[in-house]
Amino acid sequence: MSTPETARETSAGPALPASGGPAAAGPAPRTSAAAALTRAGARAYLRDRTTVFFTFAFPLVFLVVFGLIFQGQQVTAGGAAYIDRIAPGVLSWGVGNAALFGVAFTLMHWRRDDVLRLIRRTPTPLAAVLASRVAVSLAVGLVQAALFTGVALLPPFGLRPAGSWPLMIPVLVLGITAFMALGVVVGSLADTPEAVAAIANCVMVPMAFLSGSFYPSELMPGWLQGLSRALPLRYFNDGVIDTLSGRGGAADLALACGGLAGFAALFTLIALRLFRWSNRS
Repeated sequence: MSTPETARETSAGPALPASGGPAAAGPAPRTSAAAALTRAGARAYLRDRTTVFFTFAFPLVFLVVFGLIFQGQQVTAGGAAYIDRIAPGVLSWGVGNAALFGVAFTLMHWRRDDVLRLIRRTPTPLAAVLASRVAVSLAVGLVQAALFTGVALLPPFGLRPAGSWPLMIPVLVLGITAFMALGVVVGSLADTPEAVAAIANCVMVPMAFLSGSFYPSELMPGWLQGLSRALPLRYFNDGVIDTLSGRGGAADLALACGGLAGFAALFTLIALRLFRWSNRS
């Protein structure tokens, strides 16, 4: 279930300052380098119209399918409407999917094309390059969420957001960060586009069903609900559902955010152990 994020977004890599340039001067130039790389990454992303289209259209396909199938139905008798469970779940899956695939493919291409080795030999810090990827992924994910929510509010679907919906923003930021870190792990393991797609799909597709993105977790057996607590997407789903539908309280939101922060830290540690500058190293 890979998306056109698999396309090579910037196969030639980012434009880096020349050796001895201002990027070596200190924190301020490093900030400027990160900002310049972010602008370059955003322009490269927007030029790839196929990737842009499917990044935003892919989750909407699932919204339309599930929204029309379960239109007017409730999860349980007298319970919440299906759309109030499925729409946030598909949203979190779509945003996490895009964050994972985008970073994984970019990292794999940069390593395969020896861009990372070039970065290592310039005064541009790797942190600035990674920060630019974080900024682009966060921007894409937040726009995805805004577009998806806007469509879900239309009469055919009838999503009814609660007053707590602004709290969804920090959940989205933490969720995107966690799945970006997972994308770095996948991109560090895979050496070809086919390997990235295979690993990422093996991770994301089962997780979507087990975490309640495509099927309300309330209807799962108790043991499966417990198992889903070991998956980052479950916390992402719960956080988005709790804030968008007003289902949970402060403790539920804290649990979701804490789970996402914990997985982000775990995946970052794993990524640091697996990171390679080149396929030859």
